Amino acid sequence: MDNNETAQHISRRRFMQVSATVGGGLLLSVAVPRSGPPLQAPPVPLNAYVRIDASGRVTVVMPKVEMGQGTYTSLPMLVAEELEVALDSVAVEAAPPNPAVYGFDGDQSTGGSTTIRLCWMPLRKAGAAARMMLIAAAAKKWAVSAAACRAELGNVIHESSGRRLGYGALASMAAGVPVPSDPPLKSPKDFRLIGRSTSRRDTPDKTNGRAIFGIDIQLSGLRVALVALSPVEGGTVVEPLRADAALAIPGVRQVVNERDVVAVVGDDTWSALKGLKALDLRWNDGPNRTVQQAQLIADLEAAARRPGAIAGQVGNAATAMDRAATRVEAIYHQPFLAHATMEPMNCTVHWRKDACEFWVGTQAPDRAVAKLAELGLKPEQIQLHNQLIGGGFGRRLEVDGIVVAARIARHVEGPVKVLWRREEDIQHDRYRPYYVDRIAAGLDGHGQPVAWRHTIAGSAVTALYSGEPLKNDVDDDVVDSAADPVYAVPNLEVRFVRQEPTGVPTSWWRGVGPTRSVFVVESFVDELAAAAQQDPVKYRRALLKSPRLKAALDLAAAKAGWGSPLPAGRGRGVAVQFAFGSYLAQITEVSVGAQGRVRVDRVVCALDCGQMVNPDTIHAQLEGGVMFGLSAALFNEITFADGRVQQGNFDDFRSLRITEAPQVETYLIPSGESPGGVGETGTACAAAALCNAIYAATGKRIRTLPVSRALQT
Repeated sequence: MDNNETAQHISRRRFMQVSATVGGGLLLSVAVPRSGPPLQAPPVPLNAYVRIDASGRVTVVMPKVEMGQGTYTSLPMLVAEELEVALDSVAVEAAPPNPAVYGFDGDQSTGGSTTIRLCWMPLRKAGAAARMMLIAAAAKKWAVSAAACRAELGNVIHESSGRRLGYGALASMAAGVPVPSDPPLKSPKDFRLIGRSTSRRDTPDKTNGRAIFGIDIQLSGLRVALVALSPVEGGTVVEPLRADAALAIPGVRQVVNERDVVAVVGDDTWSALKGLKALDLRWNDGPNRTVQQAQLIADLEAAARRPGAIAGQVGNAATAMDRAATRVEAIYHQPFLAHATMEPMNCTVHWRKDACEFWVGTQAPDRAVAKLAELGLKPEQIQLHNQLIGGGFGRRLEVDGIVVAARIARHVEGPVKVLWRREEDIQHDRYRPYYVDRIAAGLDGHGQPVAWRHTIAGSAVTALYSGEPLKNDVDDDVVDSAADPVYAVPNLEVRFVRQEPTGVPTSWWRGVGPTRSVFVVESFVDELAAAAQQDPVKYRRALLKSPRLKAALDLAAAKAGWGSPLPAGRGRGVAVQFAFGSYLAQITEVSVGAQGRVRVDRVVCALDCGQMVNPDTIHAQLEGGVMFGLSAALFNEITFADGRVQQGNFDDFRSLRITEAPQVETYLIPSGESPGGVGETGTACAAAALCNAIYAATGKRIRTLPVSRALQT
């Protein structure tokens, strides 16, 4: 076990509570410490609930949301494994907003590829404790030793007599059994579910239309509101509005003016949309009307030359740099990015005098309730119905759309579904920040790095999201995968300079800190290999600290045919990372045409994510993450002119088309180590492997994303 795999220290405090349900079943509430690779926050208990009714039906109250990552399959697998029930006998239920019960360190959000890492031990222990209590109840009923009984597929069986009782028949009695203080868990060799590819349980309903996302909500008397927000952050609408023109549209019932946001309420989406167009809104842009892309970049470039705060330090990088035989320097730019989820922002709200009920897909249900409470309601007056999410990517960690919906709903009698058009969604996002990185390395006579200096300038998303100041002026997320790189460098200095962009709201984006850091570190290591005139794979392998990452790199290189000849205009690029508790090597093969048009032909991924829960989902997450990351690296950027976002839809903020999608091969390395995260790993590695492949094909370095812009210059 290397330094990156230091085991989590586990608290011995456990809280377990058992009570009978109204239906005579068993309600088991378990708070146990999480296990797995260390996270940024200290470990805290997670309350996971297992319910068994009189019919034997098991319900798992889900501490994490489902947004396409397979949570509603993988988490029930953990419970079903230890509880000894069939997976198809387990139902799921979204947890209500209650971070004291369902959260980690007071946070109930889903993000950062933490779901399996956080839930691995708690949900297994919940299932194991319930199993032991059911066995104890059966043993008492039969007047035999619990050791003489075992659980199997929802039944307790007395070994010698063959007697058996179903969980449903035992549930009420089990509620009175003392809770085991430390229920035994299965050995991995005995797993029958964990580690086996399992079809997604939500796939049928998502393909036949039965699945309900936030945008699908239908209620009696429901009206629809289309919103228009100020195109410049901080702006207000010019009054008076042409409300009469909107109200003249058949089906339009109301115009709501909140000054920074205007909504037209109608009987249906089409009438509301026509009414909004009829308003012909004009805006007072406010102080941010002068915001220009060039100035935002200039501010970041200047910030990257400031000293900043030390995020990582080994040895004396400055002295070692002065003594180096060769010096290599580079500056990297990464643009603002929107999330562009397939499901645009939406929220259905029924605002009453003393209560607010809302239906929405959110990654942060506790945050949503807290923000709505700021509008004048008490938390106990707010009821959230969390829905399936049609793409999160960090966008739905923010709750600005929910607050906008509530502000509109306060003026509407009855329930109202508040919708954002695609243009509103892209032009009023909480953007992945623009980052500028200045990086330099000193090489010895053999081309090996003896000094490494790296300065990162950009927004501090962690502080913005939490509302708390940074510790030691460093945003730990921004410097993740940069402050402690995977390579052994004897002298290293990594600094962070906080520079918040004027008039641009920023927040999390899929892959969070590692996505931006891995692009810079892996692109620069490729530059060092070129300066040393060494093979990029061999160069990395010699410097890697982790045997697990070396094994992933070796596997990817073998599967990709690294070193085999390619035709002119084609190239392979490599990138590796330790992020989200997982080890990934990615090799990308590209073709570059005469006009600089890049086609990604093939991507090979080798992943060691520790103990796998559902390999089928891991393959899918890697494939989807690669496509998401490639789309952003090839095409995507958000730019500003006169304070306004210049992109608006999938024509100018586009994704890979199906005809452009590469072949993605994924190879999983078996491991008994604690589980790592998967959902964002493929995205984080994609840009660096892509750009290194372009260099191999063309000899041109890409230091400014997106690739489409860089190859035009």
